[in-house]
Amino acid sequence: MAEETKLAPENRPEAARRILDIPGARRTESIGDAQGKKLIVGREICLTGEISACDTLVVEGRVEAALSDSRTIEITETGVFKGEIEINVADISGQFEGALIARNRLVIHSKGSVKGKIRYAEIEIERGGRIEGDIQVISESDATDLSASASGDD
Repeated sequence: MAEETKLAPENRPEAARRILDIPGARRTESIGDAQGKKLIVGREICLTGEISACDTLVVEGRVEAALSDSRTIEITETGVFKGEIEINVADISGQFEGALIARNRLVIHSKGSVKGKIRYAEIEIERGGRIEGDIQVISESDATDLSASASGDD
């Protein structure tokens, strides 16, 4: 009789981590998945320049920059971002001003404010959230083209 090897729960494929959809809870794609490439700009920190190859950027302070080659940005209630962003998912509870392309989804929370040239595939705005400027929906083919050019597949 062959002996069966038992794997610890975290090593079993069927024990993959589930994401629960809890009403009223905030959920952002990729936030927990980007262990090694996560940059947090803390409160009372000012950062100026270019940011790239950052899977997740969390802004609690003030950032004036161009953000590219990244997946997710979260601007918290205390956060302010001025500049250019090309991203998969933008989750905004603070202030954004500039040019924003959200290839997958733009989420504006109740205290969030987005102003400028805005392009998005999907949008979710909570009651109280604000958006103003040149706003357009990008089609699936446009989003695919943007993703390909961002990954260098030209």
